[in-house]
Amino acid sequence: MSEKIYIGVDVGGTTIKVGVCDAEGNLKHTYEGPTKSEEGGEAGMGRIAQYVRTIVEESPYAWEQVAGVGAGIAGFLDIPKGFIKFSNNLDWHNVPAKELLEAKLGVPVKINNDANVAALGEAWGGAGRGIANCVCYTLGTGVGGGIIINGKIYEGVGGMAGELGHMAIVPDLEAVLCTCGQKGCLETVSSATGIIRMANDAVARGDRTAISLINPITAKDVFDAAKAGDEVSLRIIKRAAYYLGRSMASIAVVVNPQRFILGGGVSKAGDILFDPIREIFKKYTPEHAQTGVDIVPATLGNDAGAVGAAGLLL
Repeated sequence: MSEKIYIGVDVGGTTIKVGVCDAEGNLKHTYEGPTKSEEGGEAGMGRIAQYVRTIVEESPYAWEQVAGVGAGIAGFLDIPKGFIKFSNNLDWHNVPAKELLEAKLGVPVKINNDANVAALGEAWGGAGRGIANCVCYTLGTGVGGGIIINGKIYEGVGGMAGELGHMAIVPDLEAVLCTCGQKGCLETVSSATGIIRMANDAVARGDRTAISLINPITAKDVFDAAKAGDEVSLRIIKRAAYYLGRSMASIAVVVNPQRFILGGGVSKAGDILFDPIREIFKKYTPEHAQTGVDIVPATLGNDAGAVGAAGLLL
């Protein structure tokens, strides 16, 4: 068999997910194992190498077909050198990931930011398949993002391009402090955490809302209440959607992508979130910057990271 395969590794805080992809971005085989991040970064690289060898052994492919391994890792990275400076969710410091993995596996290795990798996954094998220019949002605990230009991740000079959640977009009088240390970030209003914060604030103010009967409140609770007609919950969702649409309007006149792709748990809310986003985007984007542009949900779900990491090799 001469077909080349590409292996992607999505390194999470509790689980490492490994996927085998073909050259078209089709996910052929997956494998998962515990991260055990408390054992340190070097041990983590050994575990990744072990999982990579296991998935190839379990698949119908031979080791000689492996073109390389890509890995998506959250944190501050030196991407060209393949070096993990600091990963806050893993508590790994100064890990020469590329060097260690290449020594253990004997194939080329590339690493990148987890949000960039998830964006590349959607662009390569998901909702952006066949589209050269797209921007991806990941709406979960925070707001992650990735910018794909001419089929490639745009990283910027320090690898910080695509940090969409940290666009300072909320006016000062409404702004709250973000975990990044700045005020008014998109993440403070459009993430699951931001939606929960706004819901708790509404309850604390004494607003009449169905979610006041829930403790603790989740983002799903707010969406469910909004769909049932709860006015306070609807207001919260529209605020989250408003700033997402405004951020897209800003990006459209800088990057002019063909497609915006929204993934992550919050994006599963459906039309109650997407309709107001599209409305705001249309309202605030110049006509020529919105022509031919669409806003769609992601399709790969939890597989986006593994698929995108595999795509780093192409």
